[in-house]
Amino acid sequence: APWIPRSKFLSYFSPSLQLSTQSSTPKSDEFLGPVKCFEKKLTRESCDLVFCPPWQRCINGRCTCKPPYLCPAEGMTPVCARDNKQLRSFCQAMAASCQSKKPFMSHFGTTCTADQPKFRSSIDQGTELVRLFVPGTGGGGEEVLVCQELWDMAAANVALVASSTGTVSYISLKSFDDQLPGKCVSVRCQGYENSLAECVIYDKCDLCAYLCVSDNECDFKCVNGKCVSLSQTCDGMCCKNCRNGAFRCSTGVCLRREAVGDGQIDCLDGEDESKEHTSTDNSDTQTLAYTSPKNETKVTRVHLESKLSCGVAQTTRTNHDVEEYQGRARHRRMLGGQPTTPTQIQWQVALEMNSQFQCGGAYIGGCWVVTAAHCIGPHPSAFKAKFSLWKRIRVQPSTDLVPVKDIHVHPEYNPITRENDIALVKLEKLPFSEECLMENPAVTPVCVPWTTQLFHPNHTCTISGWGQTSGSTMTVLNLFRKKSIRALPLCAGNLDGSVDACQGDNGGPLVCEDELGVSYLWGIVSWRQGCVPSRSPGIYTQVAHYFEWIRLHTGWPTVTRFNS
Repeated sequence: APWIPRSKFLSYFSPSLQLSTQSSTPKSDEFLGPVKCFEKKLTRESCDLVFCPPWQRCINGRCTCKPPYLCPAEGMTPVCARDNKQLRSFCQAMAASCQSKKPFMSHFGTTCTADQPKFRSSIDQGTELVRLFVPGTGGGGEEVLVCQELWDMAAANVALVASSTGTVSYISLKSFDDQLPGKCVSVRCQGYENSLAECVIYDKCDLCAYLCVSDNECDFKCVNGKCVSLSQTCDGMCCKNCRNGAFRCSTGVCLRREAVGDGQIDCLDGEDESKEHTSTDNSDTQTLAYTSPKNETKVTRVHLESKLSCGVAQTTRTNHDVEEYQGRARHRRMLGGQPTTPTQIQWQVALEMNSQFQCGGAYIGGCWVVTAAHCIGPHPSAFKAKFSLWKRIRVQPSTDLVPVKDIHVHPEYNPITRENDIALVKLEKLPFSEECLMENPAVTPVCVPWTTQLFHPNHTCTISGWGQTSGSTMTVLNLFRKKSIRALPLCAGNLDGSVDACQGDNGGPLVCEDELGVSYLWGIVSWRQGCVPSRSPGIYTQVAHYFEWIRLHTGWPTVTRFNS
């Protein structure tokens, strides 16, 4: 197996998706993002910008380790640990590795006995060739060399980290009578792994990789303290553009080309899996000689995400709905709005106090409704929530009325300034049931955003509410009067005031849709200075700021499709 000349050696330091920063002002080019982004010292564990892997969950903006028992196991490939134990899934092995910060996994397989050889990696001090021993799933294994083709900073960083912790088993090539393995494999790492055993191993290639550590001009200092040249930045976060044909998410995160259209969402808004950004040139689709950790991760994510269905309305329109809609006068009381169809806005809720309409709200799943704090009185028993209501003064066949059990107003709500204008409404459970609603195809929860980076100014969203009539209208999300309002609220609407919320819409949802058609509760109607069109847009409570508070009361299964 040939290897490439030493004159082409590169230095590998920076893990993939690891933001670089330094104390002095960094050099700038067409790729690097704003200095403010660097100062945050973001890494791939910063779940405001990236998804946590299934063995972690997002808490206060950071991916934190799960205990292994929270990983799904059914339908997964077993994993052998280095200590001869067997785990039921790759997720469980990675959770254990995450907690210990040390390599835990040896290989995929059912043969985990002490006499079964374990995964080994070595870097020959004479040639710098990277050598692996990959165990077989049922015993045995093979010696291979690592290909140059996919060997990059992420893979080299994993090898170096493993080496520095003493977990790499160095094997002198002389002990094999100078005979090199006749097979080369490609290794693709993400950068978070503790061992090359946790990376995807492909079969096969012609040229083999080597590792060389050298000093670079410190154009950029990574979060892990390593220096890289300016030409090696922006394979990760805080990027205006991406190098080497990588795909740039709207949040400034760069993805490898093979991550686009691979069936696993990597951009927060799903842009990499939208119809406009699919790829047929995907190296992960080739036949693998080994079980793929990436495929196991994908299966695990699908399993976890299937537990919560939100943000995609069900198709429930009936002949009755159409007749009601066609026979209705087309009032337009919401500024710039137009009437909806009877079962169109399926997360819209009407809150009544003592049988009188009080405010709008948004259903987020389980037994929970989100509304504005200023809409809520001190007595939960006085409130009821109406689901699938079209005409405010008349129910329809799909309408459901649910009593309120409890109300949680945000503890820092200020009724004078309307800061933290958000409340959670907990519904009564049905008799002898853990559910609060009968199964209703006209009711769907909206998703709760966990990060303020999910949508950006000028994204088109919808406001729904009655405002003396039922309606939904498109708005453009903008940052208005930034210096005259607090950090937490957001402004939405048209500059001329022609599209906005009005009285009667308070507590209702401002909903934004991602690239895959999934809707998120981006804002709650808080207040506006009258309904006359003006240059003063409506003020909305930004829900993403309250994700942790909502999660604390509702629990993980209710609030998010990802990062749970």
